[in-house]
Amino acid sequence: MGQSLDGVLDALLRPRTAAGRVLVTGWFSFPDGEVTAGDFLAERAVSDALGRSGVPHESAWSPHFAPGALTLEAAAPDRYEQVLFVCGPVHGDQLARLHERYASCRRTAVGVSVVDPESPAVRGFDRIVARDRDGNGLLADLALSARTRPDKPVVGVALTHGQGEYARRREHDRVAEALYAWLPTKDCAPVEAETRLARDDWRLCRTGDQFLSLLGRLDLVVTDRLHGMVLALSMGVPALVVDPVRGGAKVSAQARVVRWPAVIPGETLTARALDAWWTWCLSPAGRAAAERRRSLLR
Repeated sequence: MGQSLDGVLDALLRPRTAAGRVLVTGWFSFPDGEVTAGDFLAERAVSDALGRSGVPHESAWSPHFAPGALTLEAAAPDRYEQVLFVCGPVHGDQLARLHERYASCRRTAVGVSVVDPESPAVRGFDRIVARDRDGNGLLADLALSARTRPDKPVVGVALTHGQGEYARRREHDRVAEALYAWLPTKDCAPVEAETRLARDDWRLCRTGDQFLSLLGRLDLVVTDRLHGMVLALSMGVPALVVDPVRGGAKVSAQARVVRWPAVIPGETLTARALDAWWTWCLSPAGRAAAERRRSLLR
């Protein structure tokens, strides 16, 4: 077994003053970096461990990922005694700039990968606990220590940008734009549920049965496609539907056939309407309604 995160951090942060503030950083802090699920959970694990130890701390986030959160630019070096860099490779110009900006702080990397031990990015740290070096007491990846809450709905998104046959009645582009702006506001795990099949593209299902298997594992489908709606309902999965044709077309017609209420006309689409049907679809009532359609459609 590896060392505990609490024990490792306690050792790494000593000596420190009682009021010594710690700045938690990572690739998630850089405007030109990226934020992975591992980075996100590593930050949570370290922040939680610091909180349990009573260590005052803050985390710096890229403004592109977390608008309004503390950024490196706003995190003045004189506010901190120590800087922790968590997760990811210790490599690149971003790390060199981090060392330069926080030269007055003690700098420690934990749970990281060391690609080149002689690089300035590595040598700029006072101490490093790597995740890619064998040895007794090696620290497990930080993401494993995070308190997770994997209870978010898994939502398939099935949209069409085609259907040129509807000509001037098409609202497809505006519908897609509205949905793409609205979906990131929902606390869910989004999955692309493309109805198009292919034999040579691993990202697409090859058969209708494979696509139904995908739908059956979802909690909700958001779609402007006829088959996105009816196939979701055939698997007992609620569908939040937008008809992308002005005046209504096959989507609305088939919704009436199966008596499915969660349909919004594209020309009157609003975030408020989407929110209302989202709540209903994920409620016991919405799930029960979808399950009833499953029984009727089989």
